[in-house]
Amino acid sequence: MVAKSGDRLLEAEAVAALRDALPRATVITPNLPEAADLLGTDEATTREGMAAQARALLGLGPKAVLLKGGHLGGDDSPDLLVEATDLTWLPGLRHATHKTHGTGCTLSSSLATFLAHGLPLGRAAAEAKAYVAAAIAQADALTVGQGHGPTHHFHAFQKGQTA
Repeated sequence: MVAKSGDRLLEAEAVAALRDALPRATVITPNLPEAADLLGTDEATTREGMAAQARALLGLGPKAVLLKGGHLGGDDSPDLLVEATDLTWLPGLRHATHKTHGTGCTLSSSLATFLAHGLPLGRAAAEAKAYVAAAIAQADALTVGQGHGPTHHFHAFQKGQTA
């Protein structure tokens, strides 16, 4: 819906249609601007605000919400998994790199992959977060593209790296 750069990826008119589809979702993975769009409110700027918005998103019908905290300021980048009765923080350090293009899509794709392998949601979310964090940490090893570059999706296959 909204890229890390702030660019809209979905027309504002389509947000209502997406909101109507949320009850069909097993898990949604919005970033903070997307959560604000879906809820028609201001973007969360604190962990408390994230928790409130994640619970409000859960009230729109998905079975779970993995709210991405990469837009929060500070040295860490916490994500929050909210299910019907559980709230789980997934901590993470912010890495000093401009190569974070596609992190949201990478997180949701890796989450879907871990779920398809049969992992329970909490573990799948933690594994997906760890994969993305490692891909960001190794991103500066890539010499492709310009500007807001990609993460290193194949970091575990690089010589000398372990999975």
